Amino acid sequence: MTDAAETRVHSNSRRDPIMLPQHLKQIRVLMLHEKENLERTLFRLEQGFELQFRLGPSLQGRRVIVHTNYPLEGQRFIRNNFRVLAWNYPTGREDDSDKFCSLELNMAGSYQYYFGYAGVERLGGGYIVVDPVLRVGGDNHVLPLDCITIQTYLSKCLGPLEDWPDRLRVAKESGYNMIHFTPLQTLGESRSCYSLADQLSFSPEFSPEGKSYGWEDVGELVEKLRTEWNMVSITDVVYNHTAANSVWIQRHPECGYNLMNSPHLRPAWLLDRAIWHLTTRVADGRYRDKGLSADITCESHLNVLRSVFWEDIFPQIKLWEFFQVQVESAVEEFRILLQNGSKPDPSKTGGKPGLKIIQDPQYRRYGNTVDMDSALETFVPHSSSPQHIEECCDWLKRRLTELNEEQFHIVHQHQEQAVNCVVGNIVYERLADHGPKLGPVTRKNPLVTRYFTFPFAEMTLEQEMDFLSQPDKMCHFLAHNGWVMGDDPLRNFAEPGSNVYLRRELICWGDSVKLRYGNGPQDCPYLWEHMQKYTEITAKYFHGVRLDNCHSTPLHVAEFMLDAARGVRPNLYVIAELFTGSELIDNVFVNRLGISSLIREAMSAGDSHEEGRLVYRYGGEPVGAFVQRSLRPLMPSIAHAMFLDVTHDNECPIQLRSALDSLPSSAMVSMACCATGSTRGYDELVPHQISVVKEERFYPKWNPSAAPTSTGEVGPQSGIIAGKLALNKLHQELGAQGFIQVYVDQVDADIVAITRHCPSTHQSVVTVSRTAFKNPKTHHYKPDAPPMFIPGKIEEIILEARTVEREAGSYKKDEKYINGMPDYTVEIKEHIPIQESTVVKHAGVTSKGRSEFIQRIQFQKLTPGSIIAFRVSLDPKAQQLVGVLRFYLSQFSPKYRKGSVPDENPPEVLQKPLAQLISKLTLADMNILLFRCEAEEQEDGGGCYSIPGWESLKYAGLQGLMSVLADIRPKNDLGHPLCANLRDGDWLIDFVSNRLIHRDGPLAQVGQWLAAMFNYLKHFPRYLIPCYFDAILVSTYTTALDATFKLMSSFVEKGSTFVRHLALGSVQMCGVGRFPALPPVSSKVGDVPYRVSPITGEKEQCCVSLAAGLPHFSAGIFRCWGRDTFIALRGLMLITGRHAEARNIILAFAGTLRHGLIPNLLGEGRSARYNCRDAVWWWLQCIQDYTNLVPEGHEILRCPVTRMYPTDDCEPCRPEQVEQPLYDVIQEALQRHLQGISYRERNAGAKIDMNMRDEGFNVAAKVDPATGFVTGGNRFNCGTWMDKMGESERARNKGMPATPRDGAAVEIVGLSKSAVRWLVELKAKGLFPYDGAKVHRDGAEVFISYSEWNQQLQRCFEAEFWVSGDPNDPNEKHPDLVHKKGIYKDSHGASSAWCDYQLRPNFTIAMVVAPELFTLERAWKALDVAEKKLLGPLGMKTLDPDDMVYCGVYDNALDNDNYNLARGFNYHQGPEWLWPVGYFLRAKLYFAKKLGEETYAKAVTLVKNVLSRHYTHLERSVWKGLPELTNENGQHCPFSCETQAWSLATVLEVLYDL
Repeated sequence: MTDAAETRVHSNSRRDPIMLPQHLKQIRVLMLHEKENLERTLFRLEQGFELQFRLGPSLQGRRVIVHTNYPLEGQRFIRNNFRVLAWNYPTGREDDSDKFCSLELNMAGSYQYYFGYAGVERLGGGYIVVDPVLRVGGDNHVLPLDCITIQTYLSKCLGPLEDWPDRLRVAKESGYNMIHFTPLQTLGESRSCYSLADQLSFSPEFSPEGKSYGWEDVGELVEKLRTEWNMVSITDVVYNHTAANSVWIQRHPECGYNLMNSPHLRPAWLLDRAIWHLTTRVADGRYRDKGLSADITCESHLNVLRSVFWEDIFPQIKLWEFFQVQVESAVEEFRILLQNGSKPDPSKTGGKPGLKIIQDPQYRRYGNTVDMDSALETFVPHSSSPQHIEECCDWLKRRLTELNEEQFHIVHQHQEQAVNCVVGNIVYERLADHGPKLGPVTRKNPLVTRYFTFPFAEMTLEQEMDFLSQPDKMCHFLAHNGWVMGDDPLRNFAEPGSNVYLRRELICWGDSVKLRYGNGPQDCPYLWEHMQKYTEITAKYFHGVRLDNCHSTPLHVAEFMLDAARGVRPNLYVIAELFTGSELIDNVFVNRLGISSLIREAMSAGDSHEEGRLVYRYGGEPVGAFVQRSLRPLMPSIAHAMFLDVTHDNECPIQLRSALDSLPSSAMVSMACCATGSTRGYDELVPHQISVVKEERFYPKWNPSAAPTSTGEVGPQSGIIAGKLALNKLHQELGAQGFIQVYVDQVDADIVAITRHCPSTHQSVVTVSRTAFKNPKTHHYKPDAPPMFIPGKIEEIILEARTVEREAGSYKKDEKYINGMPDYTVEIKEHIPIQESTVVKHAGVTSKGRSEFIQRIQFQKLTPGSIIAFRVSLDPKAQQLVGVLRFYLSQFSPKYRKGSVPDENPPEVLQKPLAQLISKLTLADMNILLFRCEAEEQEDGGGCYSIPGWESLKYAGLQGLMSVLADIRPKNDLGHPLCANLRDGDWLIDFVSNRLIHRDGPLAQVGQWLAAMFNYLKHFPRYLIPCYFDAILVSTYTTALDATFKLMSSFVEKGSTFVRHLALGSVQMCGVGRFPALPPVSSKVGDVPYRVSPITGEKEQCCVSLAAGLPHFSAGIFRCWGRDTFIALRGLMLITGRHAEARNIILAFAGTLRHGLIPNLLGEGRSARYNCRDAVWWWLQCIQDYTNLVPEGHEILRCPVTRMYPTDDCEPCRPEQVEQPLYDVIQEALQRHLQGISYRERNAGAKIDMNMRDEGFNVAAKVDPATGFVTGGNRFNCGTWMDKMGESERARNKGMPATPRDGAAVEIVGLSKSAVRWLVELKAKGLFPYDGAKVHRDGAEVFISYSEWNQQLQRCFEAEFWVSGDPNDPNEKHPDLVHKKGIYKDSHGASSAWCDYQLRPNFTIAMVVAPELFTLERAWKALDVAEKKLLGPLGMKTLDPDDMVYCGVYDNALDNDNYNLARGFNYHQGPEWLWPVGYFLRAKLYFAKKLGEETYAKAVTLVKNVLSRHYTHLERSVWKGLPELTNENGQHCPFSCETQAWSLATVLEVLYDL
């Protein structure tokens, strides 16, 4: 996104942007690309942002329709309701570069967009997630998501509702601002917090006797917490399962996976019952004699168990029979069909043999059947005799027996896995040291958890097997829920196709039944309605939800429920913990559900280094990051994190690490730039996991003066509560005050320093944590910590804290309360000067350069378990100067106001706004300020800045830096060599201002303004220099662009970004060098700029000249070329409104007319070469364009021209020695052509051209009396733009032109027709004094009238140039040379006749300048051929790819034996040149308009589509230009100019025509 675009979007905005505090309105731009599906890319946005959709190049020029389900203002969100967004055209409709459609985002949630064409519904799409806004306090102030500090409570441990405030106050007094309650509903039998017996009722356990609390009472408490305690409350929603003892599931068994609605589970149920019966037998000691007792303690017990499965269980239950065919009955059915002469149904078999077995959907024993059509197709008897039929039946029988055997083996593999899983489970639960050690097998603690409910009395397995034929019983066996290690989270493991239950791969929760939602409410109405009510109750009373077991919850269910929840509470805060193992799959959940924050856990880190990496990963930008635009591309992000030191369902850190690590790890978490938090018990140092299933004790209450030994109360001295309070306050302050930059420094193996930096005030907070992952009592830590270096001035120590032991007895687990370790507390000091620190021994200041003050910190008591946080500001002088610089930057954007300080004595140059200084610059000055390549700068003794170890900038002006910074800025690539160079010294800073200060006038003032700004910058700490250098440059650059476009025509000033980018080409190419490139124009002409010559010190003209291309044709003698200048002049100078400068160029070249020609290479006029036949016609075309486009443009015809060569053979005359009006010079050019031009170039030979053969120096041009065509040249020279001269001696092409194009070149015929027609019109209006010219023919003077010449050209053109391909065409002289029909010849009368018939793009030029020569139907046909054969991605192929000498790759360095290729001989024999594309597209538009609206609309689509590629190239080009040519199919050509005047000009002309 360019800076210019940002500036303009704000000025063109359709409505006033909402002013967010200290910011311009934030606008994000999402580029749409064909076939780009971004369902797994996360785009996070905030409310108040505007999202704009724009078309990428692959979609420009097409009728793209964007759909979204984001509702119109005031309407409800309905997920499947999509609407079409309207396109905005901020600058008219000439191209698609700026059109956009937008969404004003002010509603939280997840929204979808997709786009397509009218006929093609979807070409791509994705999601956007809009964050909720949370509000707290009596004044409803916003709680930013990055300020959240959450604490989890197991609700069942809170006791009666009236006790909650005393227990929850612990969270408030510890500095938390959000409470997460586990579910408050009635729990199931197991008492697990997540197994709910009734989703709709508030659990009666919270009401003491005589009271009956309900949801309204909870709601009142939650609102009190929000308004009085500034705390948000959230709770869980559990959609995946319900408690096995839920009354409603027994009444509505269809809500679970039972054996009726999920018959595929029947074999798994049977195995589950068999394992239960095995449990009872083991518990009853029936396998003792085999060596298996109820107490399983060793490997031999497990081996016996394995053998019992294979010897007793599997043979008894015969699971394979559920997957097999009853062979005899299938063969009998087949026999009858054969006897009846049945034939297979070809519509079912497709005529292909192959036996198909159909799985019985009811999963009965031997229930599988044979697809008889496939059997009849596969087993065909030789005849219908009984013997042949029997043979056939035998084949089938053998095959079915084989297939049954295969099924047996598949089931055998399932059984092997099942045994492994059962044994693995037993090992964990009974043998493993880290497992629960359940002890002997009993009915209460079975071998393994049951997979299905069994609501009947005990009976034998045989009796149970009978249930498989009783539907009224089967519906009550419900599958339990659980989780599957390494499973695909997007797949439901209980649905058909999954064998998880049969293979015993489920880690089962035996207290919960998995719920079966089907595909939508119609599949299970009761369940959907029940769960929707549950969701709405939750959303009514709580500010947010945690999606329990989110990764296993069917996405469509969670989507539906959250839509319902947001219907009740639009700003619902949604969190979840995902275990998908993939960020892309995480994004699927975040996108579809609109998850606000994903839970992440510091406990997942194995060491302090990894923990530090997590802090850096989960939020913030790097310190010293660049200032981003308010309008910028929408970048993919990672999910917002809720980073917890430990979650409530994971192991206790004290068991895994040490008690001393609780504080430093908490401190690291608190420094993360995201939501943070903990679980109740962590801060009190509870040394075990508080089990969500088994814990029944209460949390202690808050008492500020609680004794260390108290178990029922806690206070500030308990555990690390005092430290946590300070850290939580700090976390909230950093989030609220914009400390969004993060730096993590791993000081040593255990010490991590984390910096949070505020980019507007440049305050930092540096927290140093000494972690204690291992217990210091058993692990040796180094006694002293290494010194640290902190840049800037330490204002205070915010806090220093150490975990210390105290005398309070050792930990004993209390019966009634969840108590922590009494023998540790925190020693803490807050807000102290560094001198009062007990952790820091010494702080000394060392300075590094004039702007770097670094404090050296020596620690004395940074023991494991300690933390210290410093508040650091820049040193006072730097702080003052940052404020002043921000003050001056705030003239460009309000985002710099924060932290700005007015300057007490401002330097004079800064007292005026920069816009005022820049408004005094001319466009020629802008060329110096913004552009100028190496060769141009070298003329002035300078050059472009070279970055050590990298490369040189393309321009010495601002664009050189802006092109590089545009790449660095969005990625914050502070490691880039450019940033390193800025940090290392002031060289580049000085380069930028000094090259301007050395100039005259207004440019020097801009240089002084920059120098004054840089003067402040040089005193900043070096790490801040790149971002502020960029800010100053962006401000200067955008101001310069605004001023540039104000100096141009309204077409540019009000034009699209694309138009403006191209118009900048005019500034890039038009400049004044140290030596004037143009000969002087007459002093009688007004508006001619003068200067004092930097060489002679005398007054001289300084007209801008047009460079042909950069970098090769930019300076010295090779800068100006007649042909290039006049092909580019209309686009770069007339259309952009640079009329006076265009006139001066026309007149300066007019002064050099000689032999009736305009020079090719200008060489300041004195070294001009008159070796081209076309430049004079392009010059005449430009004069015509000038008279048509410029107000009173015909006045140019009377302007005096100072002739350098009034006669062909004179020496150059002094300025104004011979003057004549321009119309006389024009007349001379035409008269000379009618008379016939023939001369030999001066100084012919190697001195002026080392490759040309002698004959090539003979120049001829004349008007053919028979046709009126301008004809000339010979086969040894090239007088048109296709001017490659052979250079290879090795390939023997030296001195031979590749494309002589002698005879009458088609574009010259068109240009001459245009000129003659125009002069006839001028004469009629009395604006041109001549109606023809006298010539000498055969000794007599003859008058040739322009009117007759014009008619003659009209008459002869199509007769001579159209290639009909008709063998009987009377006009066709060489039917044998035609190899493409329906085209126009490239030339007429060439010395090699076949060259006339080559397909090239030159006829399109004639179509634009003289469309009257062409009949509509033929023109359209020829354009169609050109489009199919010649049009490339950026340019036009210069030769038909079917031509035998075509080669599309130009390599000027290659010297080999190939005549057609060596030394770039194929320059115009295939490579794709850009400028002819402009003429092709303009011709296409012109003739399409004549063919009617529909054709024109199609042509506009093509034009926009082609031009979109030029726009993309221009945007991405570091040169900010379009190249001279590309190799075939748009490939980059290293020998091409990177930016070429005529390429930019002709593309701009197309946009002007549109």
